[in-house]
Amino acid sequence: MEKKLRFNSATIHGGQSPDPAYGAVMPPIYQTSTYAQTTPGGHKGYEYSRTHNPTRTALEKSLASIENGKHGLAFASGLAAMDAVMKLLSPGDEVISTHDLYGGSYRLFTKIFEDFGIKFHFVPMENTARISETINDNTRLIWVETPTNPMMNVIDIAAIAKVAKEHNLLLAVDNTFASPYLQQPLNFGADIVMHSATKYLAGHSDVVLGSLVVNDDSLKERLSFIQNASGAVPGPMDSFLTLRGIKTLHVRLQRHCENGKAVAEYLANHPGVEKVFWPGFETHPNHDVAKAQMKDFGGMLSFIPKGADYNAAMKIVEKLQLFTLAESLGGVESLAGHPASMTHASIPKEEREKSGVVDALIRLSVGIEDAQDLIEDLAQAIG
Repeated sequence: MEKKLRFNSATIHGGQSPDPAYGAVMPPIYQTSTYAQTTPGGHKGYEYSRTHNPTRTALEKSLASIENGKHGLAFASGLAAMDAVMKLLSPGDEVISTHDLYGGSYRLFTKIFEDFGIKFHFVPMENTARISETINDNTRLIWVETPTNPMMNVIDIAAIAKVAKEHNLLLAVDNTFASPYLQQPLNFGADIVMHSATKYLAGHSDVVLGSLVVNDDSLKERLSFIQNASGAVPGPMDSFLTLRGIKTLHVRLQRHCENGKAVAEYLANHPGVEKVFWPGFETHPNHDVAKAQMKDFGGMLSFIPKGADYNAAMKIVEKLQLFTLAESLGGVESLAGHPASMTHASIPKEEREKSGVVDALIRLSVGIEDAQDLIEDLAQAIG
């Protein structure tokens, strides 16, 4: 039985062993679509790379290890991973989802799966009671983001897991913003953990990949069938790059957290800033929950400049120099985004603003540069 490793060791060694062919320390990139068989069905565990690939297998074992789970599955993107979860459902089933969530998730739910007869309820999950009020006989799944994108709302995973178990519902948690370095939802009772591994796990803005981690064997079998049958799998190079990124996850996240704190505190004291959303503030809603279920508070934050309008936000993001104006997050470089016109543009304006995603909101992914350089860049952009 493999010795259970502490997190910092698991990022490097979890589920890994030297390659059996030549003892390669890093898993080789098995750039092949198919594998030789000695007789029909007689092979060495691999027959076709949509089904399995040794490089992807190494990544999936690593994913399970760092999430303290039993089974990892890798997909071509975070949305492909979500798509697989949704395919566990049937027409007439209902899903309760975080009301403040990534725009691509909202689009997948409302523009794809609603057309197949699945109904979605978007509720503010910071108050667990709102979930219980929404559950009915058709509810099958609760979908959680915490912290949420981009309002940084914190949701109590353990409390929702208790509700889910009482009603025999699946609980899936999008752990992209936190990463397993900061929180491990399976430990709090979640059934499925999802990542856009493009972000903190890969960590270098050079790959698109998604993942799921579960403990239940039958759930893993169902998701593996969907993974193979639908075919939205990553190639070996993307798997290799993500596995390489995971090996420095713990040291990168330490710096992301340090810099995130420095930037959040700077913005909170800036006369040109109206409001800062960051879970590390004691005044942040559900700060105590964040403190209990997260190791630290991360490198993601959002803020509203004084003036609180679209033009004020545009002026700032266009003047930034060290922060790159771009989609995505979680890379070593700092990024700035305007959710209303970028990551969350697919959500109707009225729905966006109900959850606080107003036209003045700016989202920052604070990288691992020198914190003072980042602060000086914000200073010159805000004025």
